Amino acid sequence: MTEIHINSWNELQDTLYADSWNSTLQRHRSQFVFRGLSNKNHRLETTLIRLRGNVVKLEPHLLRNFRKYAHRDNVERRSIWHWLAVAKHHGLPTRLLDWTYSPFVAIHFATADIGAFDYDGVIWAVNYLNAHSHLPNALRSGLDVGAHAFDVEMLSNLLDSLEALDTISPNDFTIFFEPPSIDDRIVNQFSLFSIMSNPAAMLDDWLVERQVAFRKIIIPAKLKWEIRDKLDQANITERVLFPGLDGLSAWLKRHYSPKGK
Repeated sequence: MTEIHINSWNELQDTLYADSWNSTLQRHRSQFVFRGLSNKNHRLETTLIRLRGNVVKLEPHLLRNFRKYAHRDNVERRSIWHWLAVAKHHGLPTRLLDWTYSPFVAIHFATADIGAFDYDGVIWAVNYLNAHSHLPNALRSGLDVGAHAFDVEMLSNLLDSLEALDTISPNDFTIFFEPPSIDDRIVNQFSLFSIMSNPAAMLDDWLVERQVAFRKIIIPAKLKWEIRDKLDQANITERVLFPGLDGLSAWLKRHYSPKGK
């Protein structure tokens, strides 16, 4: 792990785009995905783990009841991967974690909560290709040619249940996959999810144990207002990332809030 403390807007950009040059393609194509959090002390903890119960027993009950009561036309297929994506999208506690390919979207989530501007923020940057090198062979070989992350169709062809995911290997691993484009929110946020094969496992612990390349980019509290204002001018706001009246209201509330000390 590398922990980087940035001191300016320009240094943040340089750090986020470091190592993005692909000499084979002669293009800038980063191997990292990003997750922004308002407090540097927050871990890579899923909403399922935050329930603090026996997550192995809780998870199937949550999903079973969600599928039972949800309108069937909200789900493209009966695949567990579609159900998980829809459930996460609508706030059900799951073992999924939100990530983005966009460094700027990650910066937004690290600086969106002005109530946390007294705390240093963090952007987690994980080399997802490196993470996928630890997949079981049966899954790694299931990635389509040219693809580095899975989509729900690929996963549906490989694993038909969470039980199959949990038992395919004795070793914990993580999968990064792109959700179906349920609405503009997923598209605009350039979203993907990670999922651990063990619902009780913490991704940050696994990254360290497996020596996967990742960085923690620390945004000091004193820089948050400047970064937030520059993001707003670049139109990286709730109005864009959460299309609709809820996102518009959230943007206006934050935009017109007075600056703290």
